[in-house]
Amino acid sequence: MKYNPNEIEAKWQKFWKENQTFKTDNISDKPKYYVLDMFPYPSGAGLHVGHPLGYIASDIFARYKRQRGFNVLHPQGYDSFGLPAEQYAIQTGQHPAITTEENISKYREQLDRIGFSFDWSREVRTSNADYYKHTQWIFTQLFDAWYNKESNQAEKIETLVALFEQSGNANVQAVSDEGINLFTADQWNQFSVEEKELMLLKYRMTYLAETEVNWCPALGTVLANDEIKDGLSERGGHPVVRKKMKQWSMRISAYAERLLQGLESIDWTESIKESQRNWIGKSVGASVVFNLKESDDTIEVFTTRPDTIFGVSFMTLAPEHDLVLKITTDEQRAAVEEYIEATAKRSERDRMADVKTISGVFTGAYAEHPFTKEAIEIWIGDYVLAGYGTGAVMAVPAGDTRDYAFANHFDIAIKNIFNQDISEEAYAEKDGFVLENSDFLNGMNCKEATKKAIEELEAIGQGKGKVNYRLRDAVFSRQRYWGEPFPVYYVDGLPKMIEQKHLPILLPEVEKYLPTEDGQPPLGNAAVWAWDTVNNCVVENSLIDGKTVFPLELNTMPGWAGSSWYWMRYMDPQNTEAFASKEALNYWQNVDLYIGGSEHATGHLLYSRFWNKFLKDLNYAPTEEPFQKLINQGMILGTSAFVYRIEGTNTFVSKDMITDQKVQKLYAYVGLVNSSSELDMEGFKAWRPDYATAEFVLNANGKYVVGHEVEKMSKSYYNVVNPDDICEEYGADTLRLYEMFLGPLEQAKPWNTAGISGVAGFLKKLWKLYADDNGVVVVDEEPTKDMYKSLHKTIKKVIEDIENFSFNTSVSQFMICVNELSQQKCNHRAILEPLAIVVSPYAPHIAEELWSMLGHKESIADAEFPEFKQEYLVESSKEYPVSFNGKMRFKIELPLDLTEEQIKEIVLADERTQAQLQGREPKKVIIVPGKIINLVG
Repeated sequence: MKYNPNEIEAKWQKFWKENQTFKTDNISDKPKYYVLDMFPYPSGAGLHVGHPLGYIASDIFARYKRQRGFNVLHPQGYDSFGLPAEQYAIQTGQHPAITTEENISKYREQLDRIGFSFDWSREVRTSNADYYKHTQWIFTQLFDAWYNKESNQAEKIETLVALFEQSGNANVQAVSDEGINLFTADQWNQFSVEEKELMLLKYRMTYLAETEVNWCPALGTVLANDEIKDGLSERGGHPVVRKKMKQWSMRISAYAERLLQGLESIDWTESIKESQRNWIGKSVGASVVFNLKESDDTIEVFTTRPDTIFGVSFMTLAPEHDLVLKITTDEQRAAVEEYIEATAKRSERDRMADVKTISGVFTGAYAEHPFTKEAIEIWIGDYVLAGYGTGAVMAVPAGDTRDYAFANHFDIAIKNIFNQDISEEAYAEKDGFVLENSDFLNGMNCKEATKKAIEELEAIGQGKGKVNYRLRDAVFSRQRYWGEPFPVYYVDGLPKMIEQKHLPILLPEVEKYLPTEDGQPPLGNAAVWAWDTVNNCVVENSLIDGKTVFPLELNTMPGWAGSSWYWMRYMDPQNTEAFASKEALNYWQNVDLYIGGSEHATGHLLYSRFWNKFLKDLNYAPTEEPFQKLINQGMILGTSAFVYRIEGTNTFVSKDMITDQKVQKLYAYVGLVNSSSELDMEGFKAWRPDYATAEFVLNANGKYVVGHEVEKMSKSYYNVVNPDDICEEYGADTLRLYEMFLGPLEQAKPWNTAGISGVAGFLKKLWKLYADDNGVVVVDEEPTKDMYKSLHKTIKKVIEDIENFSFNTSVSQFMICVNELSQQKCNHRAILEPLAIVVSPYAPHIAEELWSMLGHKESIADAEFPEFKQEYLVESSKEYPVSFNGKMRFKIELPLDLTEEQIKEIVLADERTQAQLQGREPKKVIIVPGKIINLVG
């Protein structure tokens, strides 16, 4: 019987599928455990060997937990709405649904081949109508809710309406738009229906507003900050500009403090928690109102240093600030407008990150200091962001490094308010000084002056103490086709929600996936996209009459809509009435272990926590946090290959032959390079048409040697390794073990196919413990103590490793164990049966086959994980070195429980001792129990 991985793996994958081995029930007497991977976007490129890393780790843990007696939920699905499919549709005219289906089929085939224990009966796809109808419903719940600061949670909008009806809005503690006019109950009750709706929009958890967005003209859509890199769209590398658009937004800012506090209750890495803390950006300080000279307008700023109020030398507004064009003087208008246009081409992320560039323009306007009434110049600068705080800062160069550089660059006078030297740099510390040149704050330290400054600002009505957050409301509209349609229609410009019983609102067919000629989103191309309020269905646009038929929303939801609640759908995916039943939600609660990439720290992970908390507030979700433990797998890096072309030619120089030529460093497909870094030159010429006429400058051995760099595995770098190829040549179990063996799960590590043969060899050696060419060799004899010791060392180590997610060291231990058992000539059932179970989470196919060979009919996935027994590691005997006058002559194995007299008697009677003594009596016998025996004289 030979080990044939391809045959064995196909057999057991078929068995798992036919027997639904990993199907999970929502009712069980066992404790539950929910293991989840961040579900993939099914791109056309399929999986490379870096993608399954986290899946393999979660699969090991899921299989292990199942064998430890847990009812394990381990589902999988697809985040199948997204920009890549839409861009492909624009290029080819093929419907994104067709592309997505083809890509999913490819992904499923690859995932199945690696042998994951997913419960595929629970598969979800965000682009399926039976899924996104619930996303649409959640949106309507957000629309019909407001955030009550008193109860510190979201509530149904009806409770807010009741407050308005009873006492107006003067005493309502709500997260809402700024600058809402006060009204009494009588005034509210006299408002028209339209006036009431307009007012409620200022309070709803999701609302329409003019918002600064990242607009990508080439893609015809708004992009999130994490979809932009260096001012260009991550997809396609197109320019992105800032512009104002009417968009749906989500009041995630209402949850800022709860999102911060919740981090203390979950088991996440400190680096991810810190990323979220920084993104939320809690600051404690004061709101200060500056009056404008020669104007009735005011500028409100938030500052964490109200103690420095007398050091204000100028003010800076974000270029997008509403007041900029209003206050700019005629003399400065051209310069200001030019600066605003230039700033619009830079993303917020770039502006925040760029601390070296100093730029700005004076508006020509002045503000008035709240205490001294001095005139303060008002500038604009792109280091101030419209969405952070109020979009305005009071600049105190004496105490702020960036303000100091700005003032020096534009020759603005700096007021020193500290008893410290600021001739060379700002004094940015919060201690070690007392204030001077600060009127009633003179002589005070930071803490004393902060309290006093806030008191005085409140006394004159120009400020108050305030907690501020960097976290801004999330823009929720996208000008795309391939996304969830909003369940929204418009009556006289006001949004109305479509009731749950009429959902889903299906994505319509369109002729073109590009925006319309007049700039509307792609859904503007749909001919059947209006809502009939009588028949409650989508009808042709030509029927819109403003009475019973109304236009539908043309934007679609962003990619993060469907991924912000999907873990709950897995709990009850066939439910047609609700996103999940109360029973299923209460049983599974939340995800116990979540594995995915750290790049989602301030996107998906933040939005998911927000939606989960919202659904908890409305009693739809059972827990405050969605993911109890989070692990971010590291990246498997590729080894890129480079060729060197002499500039202006099609001649390529071997790396070891480059002298002073000017060469271009170009990527080469790694499949054309052997283990000695030598290029297949004919294959290279055939690879791409532009290389067909390539000529080569070879080294002394007549070879072309490429260069290498370890970097991200990417199709564009031609360094991708396909897992299908590894499975075909070595088997899926080898791939699984090797990916774990590469290094700690959370660290980045380079892929090296050359190292995989060692793991493949280990599996062959494991097989030989159970079978030879003639069949199974397992016997029912009692194993030796050493065999038990090898087994239980491994059980102990693997339990510790899996519980601590140290999967790489388990693979090492398997190798040690198999080597020891091979040397011990172990073929004993009492050892090999539990060994197969211990190996099975890592290499499930070979383990299933070995388990079957041992006579078992059920799957090894249902076998009980072996119990570690300490007694097998307790040494019962000791091999003593026996020395004569300090020189060791032989060794003797003796029980550890012998007394010194018993040891002495046995040693003296040993014939090897008699031969050394030659009839003499030793003068002294030195015995250290458990260590040494030494005979003297």
